[in-house]
Amino acid sequence: MAREMKDSGVEWIGEIPKEWNIAPLKRFAKIQTGNTPSKTDETLFYADEGTLWIKPDNLGTGFSITHTAEYLTTEGCKVARVMPPNTVYVCCIGSLGKVGYSLVECCCNQQINALVYNERMYWKFGYYLTLAQESRYLLYGNGNVLQIINATNQGNIECIVPSISEQKNISMFLDGMSVELNNILEKTCASIEEYKKLKQAVITQAVTKGIRGDREMKSSDIEWIGEIPAEWEERRIKTLFTLRDEKNYSPLEEVNLISLYTDLGVVQHSELEKTTGNKASNADGYKIVYKDDIVVNIILCWMGAIGHSEYNGVTSPAYDIYVPKNEVLSKFYHYYFRTKGFSGDCYKRGKGIMAMRWRTYSDQFRDIKVVHPSLEEQQEIVNYLDQKCSAIDELIAKKEQYLSEIENYKKSLIYEYVTGKREVPQGYQA
Repeated sequence: MAREMKDSGVEWIGEIPKEWNIAPLKRFAKIQTGNTPSKTDETLFYADEGTLWIKPDNLGTGFSITHTAEYLTTEGCKVARVMPPNTVYVCCIGSLGKVGYSLVECCCNQQINALVYNERMYWKFGYYLTLAQESRYLLYGNGNVLQIINATNQGNIECIVPSISEQKNISMFLDGMSVELNNILEKTCASIEEYKKLKQAVITQAVTKGIRGDREMKSSDIEWIGEIPAEWEERRIKTLFTLRDEKNYSPLEEVNLISLYTDLGVVQHSELEKTTGNKASNADGYKIVYKDDIVVNIILCWMGAIGHSEYNGVTSPAYDIYVPKNEVLSKFYHYYFRTKGFSGDCYKRGKGIMAMRWRTYSDQFRDIKVVHPSLEEQQEIVNYLDQKCSAIDELIAKKEQYLSEIENYKKSLIYEYVTGKREVPQGYQA
């Protein structure tokens, strides 16, 4: 027989079992914002092993956090504050509501709030409840550029409160369900990564060895490539492209704003607005881009932020724009420039004080040596890669769609069980 329900009085929760209650999070958890030790003395605060140092990238996996990119020494922990085992960690700056937990002592940085539950709420139920509350975090956050939720606002988020025994039953049941779904998600993510590696391998092989089968080869001076087809040339980029430096003086509403992304390449900003909602305020001083130009982010080109433009438009003045000369098909070099080998060449030629400030300026970029097949063969390779990459992208898209469906299914099940709309099967006992 279905259990009796009542209106919770909270719109996002809806009905809950009659005997359950609603109360703010601050009654069940101590909310502690993390802290970051000074990095001026890395030997004092950071070590290869020690106390886990949790950052937003560690959250959202669905698994217990067991390792981190950096660890804290004993002295570092005194500054960062050590949280006990079974603490739930929630991102409170940027990716609001992103959640994780650990079964061991950890520290977290200032982008994360640590939830240490008291005896009124079983910590694992609190974790699943936080997953279900993601929309609440977005609602309680504030900030024009970067969304932030402080400990006070987080403490006011509504919590569903069954008895402790029910909390444990629900948590154990969801643990079992999550293991199965997380394994599916993990295998699907691994499959997507394999397809991405395959795509990169196909591109690298085609742009460095060609697609005409066995042929006479010769040594090249490009270390990561090795041998190239005998009839190919080696040329410096400055002999294949000229630098364009035309400035835009038209108002924003009269231009096509173009953006460059490492994963997407060159895209029209109008397409991004549909998904991000972000809008530029003006385009004064932006650089003019024409179809078939190559756009280069001087800061991130060593990470693959280079792309062939399919559009006329304007883009950030921080980018370099390259115009292909005769006998140069820019789409071929779009593929070539986005290989990991060429990214390494950009890094070697660049300079900076740290990775995220590493710049490859135009003089350095243009001096890099690249392969140069005939125009006819460039077109053959582009046609081949367009077809092959499209097929792989389609497979990746299907995997990502499946991934999204499983993630949504998991979220819906967690929501329904923690709000009491679904009941743990009879006979199940934690």
